[in-house]
Amino acid sequence: MLYVTTAVCSPAFLIDGKMATESCDAVNMDPDMELLSDEELEREAESFKEQGNAFYVKKDYAEAFNYYTKAIDMCPKNASYYGNRAATLMMLCRYRDALEDCQQAVRLDNTFIKGHLREGKCHLLLGNAMAASRCFQRVLELESDNSQAQQEVKNAESILEYERMAEIGFEKRDFRMVVFCMDRALDSASACHKFKILKAECLALLGRYPEAQSVASDILRMDSTNADALYVRGLCLYYEDCIDKAVQFFVQALRMAPDHDKARLACRNAKALKAKKEEGNKAFKEGNYEAACELYSEALTIDPNNIKTNAKLYCNRATVGSKLKKLEQAIEDCTKAIKLDETYIKAYLRRAQPTCIYMDTEQYEEAVRDYEKVYQTEKTKEHKQLLKNAQLELKKSKRKDYYKILGVDKNATEEEIKKAYRKRALLHHPDRHSGASAEVQKEEEKKFKEVGEAFSVLSDAKKKSRYDTGQDLEDDGMNMGDFDANNIFKAFFGGPGGFSFEGNICSV
Repeated sequence: MLYVTTAVCSPAFLIDGKMATESCDAVNMDPDMELLSDEELEREAESFKEQGNAFYVKKDYAEAFNYYTKAIDMCPKNASYYGNRAATLMMLCRYRDALEDCQQAVRLDNTFIKGHLREGKCHLLLGNAMAASRCFQRVLELESDNSQAQQEVKNAESILEYERMAEIGFEKRDFRMVVFCMDRALDSASACHKFKILKAECLALLGRYPEAQSVASDILRMDSTNADALYVRGLCLYYEDCIDKAVQFFVQALRMAPDHDKARLACRNAKALKAKKEEGNKAFKEGNYEAACELYSEALTIDPNNIKTNAKLYCNRATVGSKLKKLEQAIEDCTKAIKLDETYIKAYLRRAQPTCIYMDTEQYEEAVRDYEKVYQTEKTKEHKQLLKNAQLELKKSKRKDYYKILGVDKNATEEEIKKAYRKRALLHHPDRHSGASAEVQKEEEKKFKEVGEAFSVLSDAKKKSRYDTGQDLEDDGMNMGDFDANNIFKAFFGGPGGFSFEGNICSV
């Protein structure tokens, strides 16, 4: 509300504890106005004030401001005029200017309750809870049952508590807690740049870059030289791996505030990170994988908070690891990259792809999971085929490995397969183990049958082709449940009488 009591150009106020009066001392007044008497100046100032009130009621705050200013020019010692103009400035969200008018008003009249309330409110909106509390306490000294002052004191105390909690949260790197506290504080201190900057910085540290940039950009629209906001904009770009642009903002922040420690540290880290990463890339391209691995490792120690860049560094080091045949280390680095950035498709592909890790180490279930994640994120034909291939390899891995049973490579020749069958069949033939325990006989009989199965498939070109491509052999009418390994053995060794284990004839 406006302070609309009838203005008197010579109000009484306290000076050094004594009551005194002041006449209207017009400053910067139109020369024609200098000819007016005090009474005429009073009427003129009051007229301007009333016109200002009318515009205020209409919510035309710009015009209201102009008329209150004219009233002040007429009578600069009238507290109510400063109070009214302060109210208008607050409606225009010009809280710092409003604060100056409030402070002038209460200097002129220390018993001006609305002046103290508005001054406190301005302090509160700007985030100075201690100063705000002092203003509201002064109101309560003048009017102990003032409900607005009582509520605002509580608001100021809440802000101080949220500031304390935010400070503790930041020290513990609990950035979500800091954001929560700043949101609550900003409910009462909506114009406080300090709170907004702290919130934006923590949003950036949480990886919520669009939100952080939005807060910083809002501040820069009001104050393009705000070093803290420039720093946060740079921080967002830095954490999004746009290092060159980030450095530009850090440098600009340091121009505005040469002692800005955070901007200086971030600028130094950004330059060091870029240089070390480029050194690693150069070593990799030159085939110096050991040096590349070391350089990427050094880069990872520069700034643990830079999630996106560090995810790329881990993925790069995984590539180096695969080149050096350190597959387990490569898997671990890809996993670390994904843990930092779950949307980093390249890390999933690197961990799963056939030329690298999971497929090379026959971890097909893990490969399928990675390709499913990739395909869900980017539904391309290439990713679909990669997933299909991994699913096929997984299916194949769950069947009996006939190559492993015979002890031959997947590219073994027909002659190598026959030779391997002869050796394994003789090794596991039941007659060879007739004197063994029942348990051993059962195990050797099982292996003998598996060797026969393997040979019957791998020695048949059509069946071998279907087996290699992951197709079901049952489609060819081959039922392994009814398979007789003895028939294969007899056919291979020439039927009855063609082979005997007596007299240790067999040597394997």
